[in-house]
Amino acid sequence: MSTTSRNKVPIGQKSAFGAGHFILNILPGTLGVFIQFFLLTAWGVDPLWAGLLGGLPRIFDSITDPIMGFISDNTKSRWGRRRPYIFVGAIISGILFFLMWQLDDDASQTYIIWHVMVLQLLFLIGNTMFATPLVGLGYEMTSDYNERTRLMAFSNTMGQIAWMIVPWLYVIIPDTETFNTQTEGVRTMALIVGVMCAVFGILPALFCKGIDSSHMENRKEINFKTLASNMKELWAGIVQVSKNKPFMKLCGATFLVFNGFQLVAAFGVFIIVFYMYNGSYEVAGTWPAWFNTINAIITAFIVIPIISRMANKWGKRNAFLISTFLSIVGYVLKWWGFDIELNNAFNETAMGQSMTDGVAAIFDYLNPHLDSIGMSWFSIDASNGIPWLIFLPIPLFAFGMGGLFTLMMSMTADVCDLDELENGMPRKEGTFGAIYWLMVKIGQSIALVLGGVILSIVGFDPNVTEQSVETMTNLRIADIIVPAATAGLAMLVMWRYSLNEDRAREIKEELIERRGEL
Repeated sequence: MSTTSRNKVPIGQKSAFGAGHFILNILPGTLGVFIQFFLLTAWGVDPLWAGLLGGLPRIFDSITDPIMGFISDNTKSRWGRRRPYIFVGAIISGILFFLMWQLDDDASQTYIIWHVMVLQLLFLIGNTMFATPLVGLGYEMTSDYNERTRLMAFSNTMGQIAWMIVPWLYVIIPDTETFNTQTEGVRTMALIVGVMCAVFGILPALFCKGIDSSHMENRKEINFKTLASNMKELWAGIVQVSKNKPFMKLCGATFLVFNGFQLVAAFGVFIIVFYMYNGSYEVAGTWPAWFNTINAIITAFIVIPIISRMANKWGKRNAFLISTFLSIVGYVLKWWGFDIELNNAFNETAMGQSMTDGVAAIFDYLNPHLDSIGMSWFSIDASNGIPWLIFLPIPLFAFGMGGLFTLMMSMTADVCDLDELENGMPRKEGTFGAIYWLMVKIGQSIALVLGGVILSIVGFDPNVTEQSVETMTNLRIADIIVPAATAGLAMLVMWRYSLNEDRAREIKEELIERRGEL
């Protein structure tokens, strides 16, 4: 069925919402790089403490998300339920992210640990104020089944821009021609990210429109006097949400796909550096960054639009099953894409040689100009050949993460309608969004732990230049088996997902008949 004009989200609002999703991705991406890499290399923090700084605040974050979801669901404001929090949260997040990384070069380890820990906890409060209402706002910007997918596809495309940028932090910050020291680079990039957060993060609050909540029934009073009763209502809402079977399937599938992907997220870089380039980061150059950037580009501008069309034509569940299956094929293709002999053989062919010569000629011309403007980190050294085949699996395994958040966020919006039909007002987009992203964060935390366990089992040591053949073979196998297996389990979870387009439209009609259009 075609989408009526009243249910279409204008391109300006889609762009503003997408700007919010860009910030939703750039903040955790940059934070992860700073904690997991530059705290160790730039300030020499003990790896154990770096791991704790990355993991412990997530426990606090998992508590604040549902609370913020409940607050935004029940807020009464002339500016709506979500937008005031998005506006204030974006500014607070930007300021605190900047302050978190203003560390002196000679600061003691004890000071660094406490500074980053305390500022990160405060930052996470601001980020929760921004992120949770933003997700809830997206669920209510349109009530149309297909327009929801188009909105999420547009916003996730803009969100992928963050992942085109984040891999280059590993290259830009250590570059001595760009920054005098790594610590200076971290401080400067923290300022840039903080400013971007404040500027782009407020756009959804200024330009996006949610539902008219002025006549929404059964909202709770939010103040200190009602704190105890609010906590009871919050828990009752969480229990109620957990009984929603379609939503639990979405959470389960997301946990599996995302956790499987995150478990091996760093393995690709290790395989490129230690297997294909014998443990030399210098010889590997910028290829790990290019690999992740091209993945994000293909996901944003090719894969997500295709998934959106599949969902509109065949339904969201079928689109998820197809895209997840394609990702499994892509993971399997990594075995040949990362094979040294195959890459060398391809480079020796006429096609491979001509392509390599062409790229080499372009960058031979560009590299001196990049050096002159302080962008030498962007250059390519093609003297050792170009590992073309590492890019072969990307168009297929990109369907995994590209389809996951585009489709799951769209289907969560449908689930919110089902919840209102079964449980009445108030609508709980904020609570649903908070619990959904809680599953994502739990998966990410588990992945950080289990990823290290897998590296230990296969015998990989990042401090050793020459890894054994057995170690690298096992690492390559794990890089394929883990995400492919979790993706296969996610397909089983979603196989009997029942909330299709016909049922979603029936629910919408029943709701309109009950309380009119919102």
